[in-house]
Amino acid sequence: MKQAELFTKTIKENPKDEKSINAQLLIRAGFVDKLGAGIYSYLPLGLMVIENIKKIVREEMNKIGGQEVLMPSLHPKESWEITGRWKVEEMYKIKDENLGLGWTHEEIVTPLVKKHATSFPKYIYQIQTKFRNEPRPKSGILRGREFLMKDLYSFHLSEDDLNDYYEKVKEAYFRVYERCGLKEKTFLTLASGGEFSSSFSHEFQTITKSGEDDIYICKNCGASFNEEVFESKCNCGSVDFEKKKSIEVGNIFKLGNRYSKLFSMENIVMGCYGLGITRVMGAIVEVFNDEKGIIWPKEIAPFQVHLLELDVDASGIYNDLQKEKIKVLYDNREKSAGEKLGDCDLIGIPLRIILSKKTIEKNCVEVKKRGVDKIELIEIKKLIDFIKNEF
Repeated sequence: MKQAELFTKTIKENPKDEKSINAQLLIRAGFVDKLGAGIYSYLPLGLMVIENIKKIVREEMNKIGGQEVLMPSLHPKESWEITGRWKVEEMYKIKDENLGLGWTHEEIVTPLVKKHATSFPKYIYQIQTKFRNEPRPKSGILRGREFLMKDLYSFHLSEDDLNDYYEKVKEAYFRVYERCGLKEKTFLTLASGGEFSSSFSHEFQTITKSGEDDIYICKNCGASFNEEVFESKCNCGSVDFEKKKSIEVGNIFKLGNRYSKLFSMENIVMGCYGLGITRVMGAIVEVFNDEKGIIWPKEIAPFQVHLLELDVDASGIYNDLQKEKIKVLYDNREKSAGEKLGDCDLIGIPLRIILSKKTIEKNCVEVKKRGVDKIELIEIKKLIDFIKNEF
């Protein structure tokens, strides 16, 4: 894509009403636009990142037998009255129509599976916009009133089968976070079951200085505990912990028959597995950034290559990269070298390629990886092979 035609622009100064790193950088780099408190538009660059995350999530959910559906956002009051949750404050309600906007989907998926499933187990998931009445939306796209989420629901004939699948989901989630660049900083964390479950649940917490949660990590075995369930002694016997700030990027619950029995499926036990798509995007920015801007992991980035032309025509290289199906953002704007370099760092595409008068004299381009100081000169005829080796 030619940057001169891209529907976005960069901003030099941080937005005054945003304190979180993810909101500041995503707005400045032209990935999102803030419409209101906790409400954001995703511009072309931002949507490309979202689609990359969704692709990873779909692939990993499909590997463990997930079947994708798309359920409604509008929910009738009657469905929620069955479970006694119509009065929850989290739900936006359209009182005249007796409808609510979905913030979770147990009340919808359970009767849906009862109606259509002819055998068990079944694993049903969706990627959909959720709405949650956050009284104090904060932290940019990490905690909004409208957000994109993957929710998976499993239905089993026995607790043993649920337990086995629960472990498969854990593994699948870590594969997602690994592909998103977050695995080394993400911990499976014991947490309260909350209103979903009478027992414990598990959260996937990503360590970052600006996190909104506190977790305790055992220095002996690496077990992690949310502050709300922390009891100062690990199951391994150790009392030596490290307290860390973190962002919750996923959570999983064993629901048992709490919802299935209310919809006359007494012999079925359920699991619920949530993963915030937009939340993962925000967490990635919180983790991968420097004073210049965002540093996108390779599989998440909107483009593989950011091609800058400085006082020369780089359209030939751009066309060659496109022919090879290399995702490239081509900065052909009539801007100064300083502006182009600044925007390149801010946007954070993994590989920067510069064609200038100096490099073209040597039949070379200048290549630099985002977040790395080393600069290389690569012969133009060898550029495509170089890029393919990087990706």
